[in-house]
Amino acid sequence: MTWKRMKRLMRHDSTLKSLYEWSPPFFSRLLHLSSSQALHVYRYLHATNPKHIRDQYKTRNIEIITPLHEAYPKRLLQIYDPPWVLYGKGDISLLHASSLLAVVGTRTPTDYGTQALKHLLPPLIKKKVPIVSGLATGIDGLSHSLAIKHSGKTVAVLGSGFDYIYPREHKKLANTIASEHLLLSEYSPSTPPRKWQFPARNRIISGLADLIFIVEAGERSGSLITAYQALEQGKEVRVLPGSIFSPYSKGTNTLIEEGAAPVLTPEHLWLDIWEN
Repeated sequence: MTWKRMKRLMRHDSTLKSLYEWSPPFFSRLLHLSSSQALHVYRYLHATNPKHIRDQYKTRNIEIITPLHEAYPKRLLQIYDPPWVLYGKGDISLLHASSLLAVVGTRTPTDYGTQALKHLLPPLIKKKVPIVSGLATGIDGLSHSLAIKHSGKTVAVLGSGFDYIYPREHKKLANTIASEHLLLSEYSPSTPPRKWQFPARNRIISGLADLIFIVEAGERSGSLITAYQALEQGKEVRVLPGSIFSPYSKGTNTLIEEGAAPVLTPEHLWLDIWEN
């Protein structure tokens, strides 16, 4: 069930009340599925008890949030392809924080990138600006850790389900975030990590935030995907400038050339709309 197929389904019946009355041929026509795929969807629906699944999630303190739910973040409703469902563990109220800063970057930061982040983020964290990132190795993990260290709040958006924390070395960090902050995913808990899910995850990171800060990114860095998605969403993108000789700064320097504002001081990560 791709995002576009879900959109077709919701257009036909936004309440989903008639879902269990549809036949496999109807699913095939409506969702452009092969006969075998449509039969699989039909059998899955009639073999699955939604209440049982919901109760299981409840015992694990997993919140299920859809666009029809009042807890669904309004920022995500404004993007082109908001997730149809969000699974959350932790403080759901962070989805409605008055200020949210997304920080993403390379998985292999230089000493310069690490020290710059340690200098630039704490003043924002102390001003109660929650940090959104993707729990990846490198800049993402450091951003979450800095928020925790400086008594701030952080949101980690996963590219997998809660049962498959990736990377594995961040499992302890993920547990801390789930208990004291917010762990978020559009994938059900039993979904393992797949390569294509991480670029899709990036649109949620940028969609949740008001400002996206890119810290060290090569020419083909996944962080650039987040940057361009953020620009398409109408979000503010700012970047850490770097050496013209560093391969880790080629992507970020290109963003500056294209019009993104360079971040030289903590004040450059502040938005005037956060004043209130």
